[in-house]
Order: sequence, then structure tokens, then C-alpha cells
Amino acid sequence: MNAAADKLAGYAEQLQSLAADDRLRRLSPRSGLDFSSNDYLGLAQAPRMKRAIAAAMEAGTPVGAGGSRLLRGNCEEHERLEAAAARFFGADSALFFGSGYVANFAVLTTLPQADDLLVLDALVHASTHEGARAGRAEICQFKHNDPQSAEDAILAWRRDGGVGRPWIAVESLYSMDGDLAPLDDLIAIAARHDAFLLIDEAHATGVHGEQGRGLASGFEGRDNIVVVHTCGKALGAAGALVTASRVLRDTLVNRCRPFIFATAPSPLMAVAVLEALAILQDEPQRLQQLSRLVAFSHGEIARRFGATWSSSQIIPYIVGDNAPAMQLASALQARGFDIRGIRPPTVPAGTARLRLSLTLNVDEAAVVSLLDALAEETGAGQRWRSAS
Repeated sequence: MNAAADKLAGYAEQLQSLAADDRLRRLSPRSGLDFSSNDYLGLAQAPRMKRAIAAAMEAGTPVGAGGSRLLRGNCEEHERLEAAAARFFGADSALFFGSGYVANFAVLTTLPQADDLLVLDALVHASTHEGARAGRAEICQFKHNDPQSAEDAILAWRRDGGVGRPWIAVESLYSMDGDLAPLDDLIAIAARHDAFLLIDEAHATGVHGEQGRGLASGFEGRDNIVVVHTCGKALGAAGALVTASRVLRDTLVNRCRPFIFATAPSPLMAVAVLEALAILQDEPQRLQQLSRLVAFSHGEIARRFGATWSSSQIIPYIVGDNAPAMQLASALQARGFDIRGIRPPTVPAGTARLRLSLTLNVDEAAVVSLLDALAEETGAGQRWRSAS
């Protein structure tokens, strides 16, 4: 073995191990009916979004910021978006980041202090786990969507001499299970223990709440609430907005390394997100149409399966083992549906699944066709016909 091959041998073995466990990932192009994207409101290709970008470019908005926000990269487009977002979400202030992953990582490596405790929902997004591990606070997990487990962790930490402040980190709508966090209970726990609550609204922003303000909309503006609104999903653009008190925003501007040392997001993306927020207010029919599609889809699944799989636009079909999940995804892709298999470590071992995502890029007829195909591929079709 030559020297170059020897250097790569360890990486090759890791890839072979992934392949043996049916977890080797490859990039594949988008193709077929969209049941996998997070473009819930169909804004990524919306004419208004395209016109807003074209008008901004015509007016001289630069493609790139050219530097960090603390240098020359701070553009009026960023500041207009942040002011509008704070008003829209009912927060004191907002700060624009390049992605939701960066935003979660940035908050958790900056705001929780060395004496604090980070209490993470076991199924919270990978970016939250990574930010927690890279930060200074002590970390523990609580059982998914179990408020008592979260409070027990805080009480145990206090009994063991914890002297800082607790931080509870959750998603309001979980991206792989489609279930909702018990925010009312978590808000109450945060109040009892003088804690902060970090709410990742990635899959709720634009989809839930009045005018798509999210599931945390009734809580924003409180000094112990920090919310991440991802802009690359229902808002059809890219980036993320962190909404928080002015003191916490200023702390991020002054102490957050992923903000200070990163080139600012494209001003064109700030224009796109600002237009998306305007669309949420001007075109309520989009959210209404999506709500009808979600209700129809859950009704069809309940009628055919006798059960519901989630309570949102994200619908998991649990297969179990990796290989069958990927085989089923491939079979549906061959029939014209863009559905992707999800495997560990994205989901817990033994819960490989298809993640069915409902967007305005499909209609009720497409949902019926998908469920028919799923029935045929899984052998459930005859059972459903007999029961109907």
C-alpha cells in the first residue's frame, strides 16, 4: 500500500462500515413529486420572491456582504429584515444568521455560562447538541416531550450544588416525528426555576400560529425566551433569525464568535426573507391551503391505516431496519415520488423511516397517489380495500 492510500485507509474503512449497515449516504438530485422538502408554503419558487430579488439586484443590492457584520458587511437589508422580524414575531429584537444550524450553535456557545445547566430534549436537532457540546455549560438530556423529566433534571442539578441558571432547549415541532413540544408546561417550568427557554421553531415558522408566526408566538417578548426562526424552510429562502431581548441580542453581537468572525449572510437573502414575511401577511390563503392539505392527508391515513402518524405537516412512516426503509424509499422514487429514507444517527436506532413532508408543491390527488403506491409497495393495499 502506498503512502497516500495508507493515509486514506481509515476513512475508507469507515465508509465500508456505513455501507455494511445500510447507512452510507450519497447525494442525489431532486426528482418527482415533492414529498421530501421543507418548502411547506411553496415560497422557494414563488413569483413574488423572484421579483423581490430581481428588483433588489436592479436597485444595486450586492450579492455578497463582503465582510462580517461588525466590519463593512452590515447592510441596510440586514437591518430592515431584523426590525421587521422583531415586529412580526412580537420580540424585542432579532439577529440574522446564515443558517439555522449556525444560529443554534451560536446561541448555545455564547449565552449559557460556565455555571449554567443545559437541559436538552433527547430528540432536539443535531445543531443544538453540537452547540451544547461546544459550549461551557453542563449538559443533560430529558425524555422526549416529557416536562417532568426536564424539571427533575433541574432539581437534581440544584441538589448536587448547581449554582448557575438552567437553559431548556427544545424544538416546537420535531423534524423527524412531526410532534409538538408541550410549550405551556415548559414555560411554567422555566418560570419556576428562573430558567431560559430556547425554542427552535424551524418547522413551525410560517406554518403554525397566527399568520405563520409559529407555536411560540404567544411567548415571544419575554426576557427568558430565545427563539430561532429558520428561513430556509417555510419562508423559502435561507438563513435564520434569532429573536430575543435586546440585552441578549447585544451579547451575541459582542461575544458570539460564529457571528463576529463570519461573513454576513447575503443581503439578497435578507431581501428574500423580508418578502416572505410580507407574503405571510398578504396571502393567508397559503397557510389555509396547507392546513386543508394536512387535514386531508391525516384523514386519509387514518381511514386506510386506522391510526394517525403525527399531528403536523411532517408525517413519519416508521419501517424499523435501515435496508428495508431505503428499499421502500427507492421503490417509491421509481414511481415518481421524491421521498427519502431517514436512518440513524438522524433518528434512533431501529426507527429508520420515510419522512413524508406535506407542501404546497403537491395537492390532494398527489397524496392519494402516494398512499396508493405506499400500500402496494408494503402489501397493505389489499387490506385497505377489504376494509373500505
